[in-house]
Amino acid sequence: MLELDLVDIIICFAPSTAVVSSIKSTFSRILKSNFCGSLGAVGAAYTYHNLMYFDENFWDALQRHRLLVIFDEIHHCSGDSLDNANVWGGEILTQVQKCANYTLALTGTPWRTDNVPIVLSNYTDPDGEIFCDYIYGLHEAIIDNVCRKPKIALINSDNLVFSSDEITKSFGSVSEFLSETFISYQSILWHPEAMKYVIKAGCEKLREIRKVNSDAGGLIVASSVEHAYLLLAILENEFAQTATIATYHDKEALSKIQHFRQGTTEWIVSVGMISEGTDIPRLQVCCHLSAIKTELYFRQVLGRILRVNQGKNQEAWLFTIATEELTLYSERIVKDLPEDYKILQESHESPSKKRSGNLYEPLEKKQNNDTNKEENFSLEMDFNESHQSTFQVKENTNSLKINSLYQQVIDAFLFSTN
Repeated sequence: MLELDLVDIIICFAPSTAVVSSIKSTFSRILKSNFCGSLGAVGAAYTYHNLMYFDENFWDALQRHRLLVIFDEIHHCSGDSLDNANVWGGEILTQVQKCANYTLALTGTPWRTDNVPIVLSNYTDPDGEIFCDYIYGLHEAIIDNVCRKPKIALINSDNLVFSSDEITKSFGSVSEFLSETFISYQSILWHPEAMKYVIKAGCEKLREIRKVNSDAGGLIVASSVEHAYLLLAILENEFAQTATIATYHDKEALSKIQHFRQGTTEWIVSVGMISEGTDIPRLQVCCHLSAIKTELYFRQVLGRILRVNQGKNQEAWLFTIATEELTLYSERIVKDLPEDYKILQESHESPSKKRSGNLYEPLEKKQNNDTNKEENFSLEMDFNESHQSTFQVKENTNSLKINSLYQQVIDAFLFSTN
């Protein structure tokens, strides 16, 4: 559009400082021009948070130019009116729209978990499906060798034993255990044997990949800063891995991410810093140990290991716990927009609130039916050797004992890209 003399200035918005930094460097390199907003620059990049702090002088200045505004991960901004808009969506509706000659809104997950419309988006009536001007999904990206084919290893146990002063009860799976209210999901994420098993599986896979791609890296997504440092200690002390850590508490997090991006360190442990949009193509293994279990977050984390680079080995492996939700998300990863994330015009309840009984049973049945109809996709599950554990996690007078752990591998993209 610059070459066609359609625009004078390009402004980009993104959800995090890490993504903004990447946009600045990428646009500067490709456009061969400064992209920092200074005098003579072709444009600038800001976080969505910055929208709240621009004064009228800023918007008035932009109105004197032909403006292209690009939104990365637009699903962070909600509202088709000021009545249902969040803060960022409201600024886009009231300020950006009156300045921009052109807008380009991008997202890898075109839905919101609160079921509010994404700002600037159109929806079909009465179905409430989002209408996209252009769709380039994971299937197409894999075919074009832009993205890697993911394999997801779900870590499960066929014998969990919960004990308290009142009862002792056994469970045949993680999802069965979590269907009760005895102990939270955190008790599994923090279970030493569970953490070691997931990390060991990730280390073994990364070691295998690094025999071919010597700079391949791994990502561990932790549930908290304290959890992150515990996982870092396991990596370094139990498995002798080189690792760094980047959390939202760390003022040096961005420089650490940049150093990791360009280096050969084996692992980076993250809390709130490496999720959506962060571009580190050498990442090929991920251990997803966050307490956040939404499908949007799951797909954003998975996306960190899917970017193809120049390496000969282009495997991508994600290891996570086999909760009912994460199992469902893994099985339907082939769908760009899952059926239950439409905007229903007659109701603004979230999908989870509208279900009753077994929370995910209807979705699992529907997914199996839909999978059978897909000619290009098939689903493969493998079960690896069990691992015995006698460690117990105690909460006050309660304890959780995990007697065995195993992997269930899901490969949803079995077609050939040759």
